[in-house]
Amino acid sequence: MMTRILVAGDANLDLVLRGDVVPRFGQAEQLLEAADLVLGSSAGICAAGLARLGVDTALVARVGPDVFGDRTRELLAEAGVDVSALRTVDEPTGVSVILSAPEDRAILTLTGALAGITADEVLAASSDAAHVHFASSFLVPELTAELPAVLASLRARGVTTSLDTNWDPAGRWAGIAECLPLVDVLLPNAAEAIALAGALGEDPSDAESAALALAARGPLVVVKDGAAGGLATGGATVLRAPGLECDVVDTTGAGDSFDAGFLAAWTEGIPLQTALRRAAVAGSLSTRGSGGTGGQATRAEIDEHA
Repeated sequence: MMTRILVAGDANLDLVLRGDVVPRFGQAEQLLEAADLVLGSSAGICAAGLARLGVDTALVARVGPDVFGDRTRELLAEAGVDVSALRTVDEPTGVSVILSAPEDRAILTLTGALAGITADEVLAASSDAAHVHFASSFLVPELTAELPAVLASLRARGVTTSLDTNWDPAGRWAGIAECLPLVDVLLPNAAEAIALAGALGEDPSDAESAALALAARGPLVVVKDGAAGGLATGGATVLRAPGLECDVVDTTGAGDSFDAGFLAAWTEGIPLQTALRRAAVAGSLSTRGSGGTGGQATRAEIDEHA
């Protein structure tokens, strides 16, 4: 069976803390409402979301030989993700601490093993893929340095691709300009779209103008716009789709679930407007539970709301 979508990038656990999460130094002890150790990482959450939507999904990434790595592998497999390309290396598994408030969050990440994934590992794992989705570019520098060549190789084989860079902790957004003409779909959030366009010499006033500027470089640009849903453009018109009103528990991973909702629809040939709406619904519903996968939607739930 062909693996329809291969997800490449990071794999780790998230420790999600909710309640009084704004740190106060001076040895002040603060009491939390909840603490959950759950599947994290942009690539991992997206892969789990795709599998939950019935998509044949594999993940290529790295973990360490420790309890965090074992649990990451276990949770991905339980979600229905093929983990045969999830490599164990002699480094500690990455981990993120999420300080989660209802409308925002802060993330503290140790990259560890996940940072070392290579282009060769991705290309080897992509032999049976129809689509490859790349996540967390700036956390996987070795792969990102070779990403233009990887994208070109995949395109030459007829494999479609997508990229969700996530935020650049260094604020430089280096290496992405070379990828834009070679990637089929770019999936930033609104703040990332504005920052990416600015790094390319544009002066966008909002997410829509940023998306248009990025689309002019080649890809279909699909922007996650928080509670407003999402927007998409191939460089001419801009489509919009609203999200759902939900009782928000945790916004962690909502963008990755949005990605999964969009890619599940887009790779099936569903029209762009409908795919965008399904993505916005998937992102909204994911906020119902703690962590990135606790509230992820099924295909039936998206059908109900889209």
